[in-house]
Amino acid sequence: MSKFRFALNILAVAVFSMAISSVAQAQATRTWVSGVGDDANPCSRTAPCKTFAGAISKTAACGEISVLDPGGFGAVTITKSITINGDGTLAGILAANVNGIIINAGANDVVTIRNISINGACTALDGIKILAAKHVHVENCSIYGFTGASSFGIEGANSAAVELSVANTSITNCTIGIRVSAFAGNSASISNCRIQRGSFGVDSLGGNTTVSNSVISHQTTDGLVAEGSAVLNSVGNVVTNSGIGVNAFVSGATINIANSDIFNNSTGVQVAAGGICNRFQNNRVFQNSVAQINGTCNPQGNQ
Repeated sequence: MSKFRFALNILAVAVFSMAISSVAQAQATRTWVSGVGDDANPCSRTAPCKTFAGAISKTAACGEISVLDPGGFGAVTITKSITINGDGTLAGILAANVNGIIINAGANDVVTIRNISINGACTALDGIKILAAKHVHVENCSIYGFTGASSFGIEGANSAAVELSVANTSITNCTIGIRVSAFAGNSASISNCRIQRGSFGVDSLGGNTTVSNSVISHQTTDGLVAEGSAVLNSVGNVVTNSGIGVNAFVSGATINIANSDIFNNSTGVQVAAGGICNRFQNNRVFQNSVAQINGTCNPQGNQ
């Protein structure tokens, strides 16, 4: 009997090891999706999956999901370091009444979203919702049609520090283009972007946000706004056709403005009592219909 039990134990260990090995082998460093794929496939180059959600469970941490051909690949929740890459084709997410991408990864995880079109169909929640990660990089994306009362192109809803980088990205027809959460350790870099036709372009609630070489236009409330204890830096931007171009909204909020063109707004620059505004001498604030600068904005020398 003891020999039988020993043999049974050895068999159980062997079966368990084979199962673990099978799971490990199922997670590839690079997986593929196709408009004509199937999520029952292994997500290989020759047998691609249909959706990002189907591929992500078969992709190893720090791996990459690549797109073979045009298609709509569905909403996805990301819980680990990963790259979703739509280079070279039309890679889309149609996110009607849902978040397009939710990022709820680990404290040391890096997530990259590259060359993805995210369409909210004028009904959805957020294009990209960030709950947790170390770094989030959004590159060469198009995010549009998130028009609900509290909808965002990109929303930082995190309660721990996240470094957000958004580059070469268009955010159009979203109620709030980009919101940086109130967590004090946040940093955000937004460069070479177009943020158009919403209520707020970039709304920073905390941490340090730099917007550079971008066009922020046709926002009904604010183009760029710092709230709470946020520091918002505008460098080389065009801010136009909005309610307030650049706004230090409350006491304790800071805006720093350099080499920016702020025009055709109702008010060019607004500084609340107790807010801080520093402007360097290479700005052009003009043709704003109500006021060029409302409040105290301290001129600074170029050094």
